[in-house]
Amino acid sequence: MLWAAAGAVALGFLIALEIAARHYGGVPGPITNQVREVALPPKPGPLYGGLALMMVVLTWRQRFIAAGVAIGVDAVFVLVRWAVDADVPEGQFFGNGALWAMLGCAVFALTRRTGRERVLLLKGVGLGLLLVAGRKTGDTWLLITAKTRPTVLDPYVAVADHALGNPSWVAGRLLDASGPVVRHVTDLVYAQLAVAAVVVALYQLRNVAADGRFPRHHLVRTFLLIGLVGPAFYMLFPVVGPIFAYGPGTSGTGGLQWAVADLWPHTPPQIAAPHPVPYDGITPRNCMPSLHTAWATAIFIHSRKGPRLLRYAGTFWLVATLSATLGFGYHYGVDLIAGVVFSLTVEAGLRTFDRGWDRSGVRLVAYGTAVFTALLVSYRYLPVEMAEHPWASGPLVVLALVSVIHLYLRTTRVWDAEPEPVRLPRQAEPQPESRPQPPAPELV
Repeated sequence: MLWAAAGAVALGFLIALEIAARHYGGVPGPITNQVREVALPPKPGPLYGGLALMMVVLTWRQRFIAAGVAIGVDAVFVLVRWAVDADVPEGQFFGNGALWAMLGCAVFALTRRTGRERVLLLKGVGLGLLLVAGRKTGDTWLLITAKTRPTVLDPYVAVADHALGNPSWVAGRLLDASGPVVRHVTDLVYAQLAVAAVVVALYQLRNVAADGRFPRHHLVRTFLLIGLVGPAFYMLFPVVGPIFAYGPGTSGTGGLQWAVADLWPHTPPQIAAPHPVPYDGITPRNCMPSLHTAWATAIFIHSRKGPRLLRYAGTFWLVATLSATLGFGYHYGVDLIAGVVFSLTVEAGLRTFDRGWDRSGVRLVAYGTAVFTALLVSYRYLPVEMAEHPWASGPLVVLALVSVIHLYLRTTRVWDAEPEPVRLPRQAEPQPESRPQPPAPELV
């Protein structure tokens, strides 16, 4: 019943986004886009990542079959498109096969499996499709933010960023001076965040097929919840980022017609009373908080219990993502701090939910929520005061972040130290006492 209720809520949410996309942008929503990718060229996204997540519930033989079906279907589609000389956008050649394999496993579960095997296989298919649908849902959310928020609050965030020393401007100059190789690697890490998430999730879910059940908590849950809740704050705090508000954008000098000034990354904006500014109806208002930072933080947290190579990879991905978000001008420094606090709060909320909302978990979630709210309120209503007193406000902002990290580490350390509940074997039922037999008569 719980899975059915979650599925009904997810379906209702997708239908609402479908209606909103057609109303505001006149474009198909996530459901239509997903259905079209059964036959049409798929947009770049984690289709094969979703297939990999689904295969954690399969045996090795079934995994090879599913992968072979996906590759074979993709090969057929590529040959047909090549034969008819179809106009396929770059990077959209493959992916249909992965979707066909997942849908085939769903049909197989409904028709050839029963009981726990059917439920486990359907959960695996749902997990893979959720990852794929999450990308489509995010695209629709970003479209809605651009269409419904004609003005942005970048001047407020840019002024508040003086408290941290304008890190985006500093990182932008450093990345420009680092050379094309560093820029290319940083851009690749930023664009392939989902790949790192799938790798960590596959390690966490590696024993699902053998155990017959999913672990209580894993990265995919945190990843999806961040993507579901985070965009709501884009509507409350619309921000496009320094490269758009104070630079030419990502498509050349044409973006300067909407910019406040052409300042990034060489000249930080002056400290002045901020006000909302109009911006185009295309650029997403997806800066506050930085969800890329939130997702990278979640990857870092969940990689801590893996082998050494996975821990190193999680650390590298976090550092490279932070460098990219600042160095490419996609985010301000205060966005990143809000993103880390948001990620820790979501992670704490999920773990507290699993533990039955105990006191330590509720305290951690409440404190993270309070700090996150205080940060956003300060950026919106106290940016000038923060900029005019950077030696006080900057350390306070950092101290707020450190306090959330400290409380999270202290609380989760206690949780991890608690022994797992031990299930004692079922004792045999006591046998009824037998009546004592009279002693046998002695032979004389």
